[in-house]
Amino acid sequence: MNSRLRADGRAALLGRVLADGGFPGRPRGAFQVDSTAWGILALSACDGPTKVLTQARHLLMRDQLGDGRLCVDTTHPASFWPTSLAILAWEHSEPCRDAQQRAIRFMLDTTGRHFPRTADLPSAHDTMLKGWPWVGETHSWVEPTAMGMMALRAVGHGQHDRVQEAVRMLLDRQLPHGGWNYGNALVLGTELRPMPESTGAALAGLAGLAERDAVQASLTYLQQEVIRLRTPISLGWSLLGLAAWKHTPSNAALLVERCLANQERYGEYETSALCLLVLGALAGREPDDPSLLISSPVDQGRSGSLHH
Repeated sequence: MNSRLRADGRAALLGRVLADGGFPGRPRGAFQVDSTAWGILALSACDGPTKVLTQARHLLMRDQLGDGRLCVDTTHPASFWPTSLAILAWEHSEPCRDAQQRAIRFMLDTTGRHFPRTADLPSAHDTMLKGWPWVGETHSWVEPTAMGMMALRAVGHGQHDRVQEAVRMLLDRQLPHGGWNYGNALVLGTELRPMPESTGAALAGLAGLAERDAVQASLTYLQQEVIRLRTPISLGWSLLGLAAWKHTPSNAALLVERCLANQERYGEYETSALCLLVLGALAGREPDDPSLLISSPVDQGRSGSLHH
């Protein structure tokens, strides 16, 4: 089953590779940094060709800015959330080591906008706990924080103060009854609703860094929710989050096949969404590899058909 999943995923992803390398945001679209980083991660998990992976990694280096960040668009340097994905995409690539180190330094030195709480704030979370934002000069939110944690943990910085504070931030943003949404828990005294993609990302980021008891309600929520999911981003993140805590659903393959079949009705998925689904489909299928987005221990100093 694993070999078939990898073969199908490899074929689907290779069908997206651009003539000059890298991956487009949409099928037959133009090169995109975040899609290329996701493509490297997913194609690597599918044992993709070294030449294709090398070329894609070099294209990411081409688009890296001087301070180490990678942006969705180089004309908008504040859109630096893909930097964490690039760190993961460059892992185990010696030619990319310097670029990866600059990206790591950028992540360690960068955070969202944080401010003391005042009585008139509608939200209830601790606004001073630092994570990472989607865009510079905005507040830290759940998914970019989770991706930053996964990237830094993968390169041996799981015990860094920034990562440990991000753990506290995510736990503070967890909803009282379990799960996460984009980043608030209570607004005007009302508990917000959880979202599976945010919950999956948070659980993947916290795996190995938080106690199980601290996230058990969220695991329970996601285990109940995952069987109803039909979209690639929600399902992909959910499978990754559950696998990181060794709770891969027994019917994960069926869930993925059902999601892929929706392309016949709605059209081909965007590349990032397809990659997330591929990673989720493979996550937890190897006993020693619970999460394909985390490639080294937290305390290590350094280290259907998928093509419709």
